[in-house]
Amino acid sequence: MRADRAQPQVIAATAPAEPPRSRRRRRLLAVLATPLVLLIGAYLGDLLYSKDRVVRGVTAAGVPIGGLTLRDAEQRLRAEVTPRTTQPIPVTAGAERSTIDPTSAGLSVDWHATVDAAGDQPLNPFTRLSSFFTSREIGVVSTADDEALTAALGQLGADVAQDPVEGTVRFEGREPVAMPPEAGRRLDIDAAAELLKRDWATGGTVDLPVVELDTRTTASDVEAAIDDIAAPAVSAPVVINGDDDTRAIIDEDVIAAALSFDVEDGDIVATVDETVIADVARPQLAGSETPRRDATIDFAVSPPVKVPSQDGRRIDYDQTLADLMDVLTDTTDRELAAVYVDEPATFTTADIEALGPVQVIGEFQTSGFAGDSGVNIKRAAGAIDGLVVAPGETFSLNGATNPRTAANGYVEAGIILNGRPDSGVGGGVSQVATTLFNAAYFAGMELVEHQEHSYYISRYPAGREATVFGDAIDVKFRNDGPTPVQIRTTWTSSSITVEVVGIKRYEVTSAQSARSAPTSPRTITIPEGESCSASSGAPGFTITDTRTLRDIATGETRRESHTVRYDPIPKVVCGG
Repeated sequence: MRADRAQPQVIAATAPAEPPRSRRRRRLLAVLATPLVLLIGAYLGDLLYSKDRVVRGVTAAGVPIGGLTLRDAEQRLRAEVTPRTTQPIPVTAGAERSTIDPTSAGLSVDWHATVDAAGDQPLNPFTRLSSFFTSREIGVVSTADDEALTAALGQLGADVAQDPVEGTVRFEGREPVAMPPEAGRRLDIDAAAELLKRDWATGGTVDLPVVELDTRTTASDVEAAIDDIAAPAVSAPVVINGDDDTRAIIDEDVIAAALSFDVEDGDIVATVDETVIADVARPQLAGSETPRRDATIDFAVSPPVKVPSQDGRRIDYDQTLADLMDVLTDTTDRELAAVYVDEPATFTTADIEALGPVQVIGEFQTSGFAGDSGVNIKRAAGAIDGLVVAPGETFSLNGATNPRTAANGYVEAGIILNGRPDSGVGGGVSQVATTLFNAAYFAGMELVEHQEHSYYISRYPAGREATVFGDAIDVKFRNDGPTPVQIRTTWTSSSITVEVVGIKRYEVTSAQSARSAPTSPRTITIPEGESCSASSGAPGFTITDTRTLRDIATGETRRESHTVRYDPIPKVVCGG
């Protein structure tokens, strides 16, 4: 019996069935991919379409140029903006309103650069998408005459500019009033110029940037100044107590007038004008002071007498008011004590007694004048008679007698003009000048100013005489002694005498040199029929006068020399 062999079994392979969920996912991806492919296609198509066009949504000077070709955009800009470029540009800067002439400022639009300023097409798809719904203003690209534009803005800036006002305190009567700080402002000219170059062609008003300038103080600083200083200062009078039961009352009105507020390093600082306080206090406390008086001479009595010195005692208001601010800010203790200082006399009774008696210390007399000159001499002599020259004071003959006019009592009299006799109002006063000069000379006064006649006049001492003329030529001397002197004059129809009365300090002598360097006179011929006074003339010469002063107290001697050159007096021939 044959055994059976096993036969191999062949089974056909088959793909497993796809689950339903996978089929749905594949269909969903296919559905979603289709719009994305479309969007990408649209994005690429839009990018290709707009590559030579202005970015969508762009406006320049308010003119929509987005989406246009570069050429069309420039043409549209030119068409719509050109009419505006010659019109005044309205501008504002804060509350100020003005206009700027674009032509004067050299403003013009660079059309091509303006279109280029829109930029390249954006690659961001979201940016491209948003451009369908938004706009973007780029202004214009301009050229300008920067110097002229800055000048125009500078004029506007001057109107805009306002310095900051710091806070302070003022008084209305005695009532403190807060003055809050006020910020200042200025036009930012550099930023304004750039803004104007961008927006000037819009046709609208350009709002220019204004910078606010801050103050260093605040409203709270002002209130603190009132609470801490101003209000307490005028809360009650201040009393200054002096000696001998004297007192000065400084009321609130005076305090308010003296108190002021300033800003230092950002702080509100109070200052008191102590002069105002002292001026009010001084008459109220005068009875407690003793005025200082140096020894002097009383010329009001005849004969003059010596007046003894008196040591003084006065209030030192600087020291008295040193703590005034502390008192003003104290509402309870409102009193100050007057501080006194001694003032000894600088020229004492002993000093004046040691000098000697009051007497005539210098005198001089001249004569030989005509009647009309005598009128003027009397008038000038009367003007200076009795005048007292204090120690250290400079006396001026012109100051005491001018104006020497007819309205002031002077008449026309003889003068010498260019070497010839002439006439003029005030003629003859030179005789007073010479007489006064010599009296001061021998009194030992300091000779400050004098001028001799151009031609020598024989009735005067050669080299020791003086003249006056208007305000230009004067006689001045200074009393350099410690006591006053008095000028006394005596007039007669033929002479004038001047005395200087005081206390003699010097023995004075005078000496003249010999006349030298003679010069011959020239001859002047006066035609027949003209007014003429014949003269034989006289030679000119040079002479030196020397004053010697011996100090009576010390015996010391000093000399002062003065050289004079006289012109020759012309010889005058009358009648041709």
